[in-house]
Amino acid sequence: MKKATIIIFALVLGTCSGPPGTLEEILSSGQIRVLTRVSPTTFYRGADGYEGPEYLLVDGFARFLSDKYDRPIEVQFESAERFADILPTVEARQTHFAAAGLTITPERLDRVSFGPSYQEVKQHLVYRINSTKPQNIAALHGKRLEVVAGSSYAETLANIQADHPDFTWAENPNLEINELLAAVAARQIDYTVADSTSFDVHRNYMPELAIAMNLKESDQLAWAFRKNNSDAIRADAEEYFATIRASGKLEQILDRYYGHTDKFDYVGTRIFLRHHDRRLQPYKNLFREASHHTGADWRLLAAIGYQESHWDPTAVSPTGVRGLMMLTSTTANYMGVSDREDPHEAIPAGARYFAQLRKRLADIPEPDRTWFALAAYNVGYGHVRDAQRIVRMQGGTPNHWVSVRDALPLLSQHKWYSQVPNGYARGWEPVQYVKNVRTYFEILNWLDPDEITDYPPDDALSPPAPDLQIAANEAQPALIKRYLPN
Repeated sequence: MKKATIIIFALVLGTCSGPPGTLEEILSSGQIRVLTRVSPTTFYRGADGYEGPEYLLVDGFARFLSDKYDRPIEVQFESAERFADILPTVEARQTHFAAAGLTITPERLDRVSFGPSYQEVKQHLVYRINSTKPQNIAALHGKRLEVVAGSSYAETLANIQADHPDFTWAENPNLEINELLAAVAARQIDYTVADSTSFDVHRNYMPELAIAMNLKESDQLAWAFRKNNSDAIRADAEEYFATIRASGKLEQILDRYYGHTDKFDYVGTRIFLRHHDRRLQPYKNLFREASHHTGADWRLLAAIGYQESHWDPTAVSPTGVRGLMMLTSTTANYMGVSDREDPHEAIPAGARYFAQLRKRLADIPEPDRTWFALAAYNVGYGHVRDAQRIVRMQGGTPNHWVSVRDALPLLSQHKWYSQVPNGYARGWEPVQYVKNVRTYFEILNWLDPDEITDYPPDDALSPPAPDLQIAANEAQPALIKRYLPN
């Protein structure tokens, strides 16, 4: 088992005795031991430090317990070497719970107790485009289908086999889902099964993949606790998830990792990969220099440049916006640019302009501030603030991107734009703009991983995509973070 120890101290005053069982063990020791797995949908170490939905959810739970029981809480993550090791480790009481993107199934309920569901996913049968798409289960006969050993996919296939005795597949104990998806893309196997979240994330790097059919329509993900003596800690988990669901924090976390993956453009992704190989190289150092001066990740700046011009310094829009960063004449003059088609001027100017927008949006916490700044780069700062005003009118949370994302298209409706200072805007455009830039940024993180830093900055721009090779083959170093609970 790989140990990725992340110590999360919540410094508080006082002591408190706790109820018996797993919770009592946690409170008496001051430590939560959490088992996870390394993947872009759970936990990983990216370019700016530790990341992943499970990482953020457990981080929040540690703060919640520290506040509730008024004592320091230390969290130690351990990453399972194999997916099949997760439930046995929980059963053997070697961890307090597993936060690993686990599906609730009847078979697993005989072995562990689950906390509240925090996400719903589908199970996809995945095949490669330009190969024969199976229309039914009978069409899988004689094909090579492999799934992660010990996964809920194996349980699903076993249930299918009850009705199709000739149906066969293999559980692979050595490969994770990203590796099986890569094997399908490389024609090494015919099919695999993946959760909809895993498929959506990896499809951006492997555009040859496609969904043959859904094997299950509604699987619930949850943390797995010990079967016995875990009632109190599961009750706290119920309270915690109810709190972050009501506050919008849960939706914010899920949007951070999946909000840009719900739509996929096969042709656009293939073109992006081709342009990455042919067009980006001459401008990489310019983006890196701009990153050094502004603090923005160079790959995020490059993603903006691609969305604006496909890295074409001579690009011109019908409205006269031009250059690799598509600067208006007004913005160019403001930023001191004399030639918008010169990348040596345009890239630093676009980066400075984006950094200024982020600074003006300093009242918004990250990562949402970055999404707001991207929208402002596209549609204008005033219109983004107008969308926040609309969210307030609706009684929503104006500093959450998921709320402003829904409000921006309303700026094209008279009912709404007549009530805000900056009037009409084509508000659907920044929504798509942000989604595209996030997708390109994620792909660039995968294609061009930089040296990883031990301690992410307090205002880290956004969740980096994992370096899958590092995640698969290297132990995770320690990281210490300290928080003072409210």
